[in-house]
Amino acid sequence: MRYSIRHWPLGLGLAVSLSVGGGCSSPEPAQVADKPTTAPPRGEELPNALRRLAPEFNPQWAMDTLWEDGLAEVAVYNAERVIYDEVRQFEYVQLTVKEEFNQQYKVKTDDYQRPDLFPVMKVNQFCRIPTDQYPYHFLTSLFFRRENPVGLYKLTTSSQEWCGNTFKAFQDDGLQYMQTYNSYWDGQGVGRRRLRRDVLFEDALPYTLRSLRFDTLPTFKAAICELQQTSKAGSPVYYNAEIQVREAPAPDTPEPAWLVRVQLEPKKVSTYWFARKYPNVLLRQDTWDGRKLTLKKVSRYAYWTHPAPDSTQAK
Repeated sequence: MRYSIRHWPLGLGLAVSLSVGGGCSSPEPAQVADKPTTAPPRGEELPNALRRLAPEFNPQWAMDTLWEDGLAEVAVYNAERVIYDEVRQFEYVQLTVKEEFNQQYKVKTDDYQRPDLFPVMKVNQFCRIPTDQYPYHFLTSLFFRRENPVGLYKLTTSSQEWCGNTFKAFQDDGLQYMQTYNSYWDGQGVGRRRLRRDVLFEDALPYTLRSLRFDTLPTFKAAICELQQTSKAGSPVYYNAEIQVREAPAPDTPEPAWLVRVQLEPKKVSTYWFARKYPNVLLRQDTWDGRKLTLKKVSRYAYWTHPAPDSTQAK
């Protein structure tokens, strides 16, 4: 199913921080990878509904030493999305990197001697979509405790285009998700909500599904919160979804892959292709609402200090 977002402009408010010198905090010291960290007690326990999903996922997925090299995985995709009733083509970037958070501010720390540090995996999703009217931008940042690739710890998403800008944030407080938002749409404006915590997020599936126990070819049910990477801040929509894993047909991808089918509703089916080889990079995506991704290249580098290496192509 493909939908038009004629009245659903997209955008990006946080991109400026990536382009201005010092926008990202100082690089994480190399020794932090070996430094024991103490995660705060709150928020560690999965709610019952997510605990039932534990057999389907590998909680050790992000504990591999790959993520301790001080570099980020930067995956660049050829992308499509329908805006103003037309399929728009653009470039989409998803980066994944380990960071050290502090509990006080719930952001990447600048002080690695603090007693309240804990490791997270950050996933940033960014794109600029050109149209005949004006460009649309958006950036979503997702954070997961390193030892828990299933339960989202924090999500922020912002949109910018000529009609206005919108910002939304979701924070796990250990009992529920607290959402705050500031939208330019009438009837929304500024507000906050307490939301259920026993859910996966559609925005997070490109990361969370990488940690599936693919070899067992699982099929299971999960509650999923619909995409938040939009300019609107209405009440979240939830689905009782079915997730099914199978081997991907060889012609689907340039390398051996797993195919993950996510059925939100009978007419809302999304498909994700992940590389069989660790770290199970997302190779393709075809979602129910017409968003398509095809991997163009993937690199590991310190994007906050170095330009993108052009020579590392996806295999």
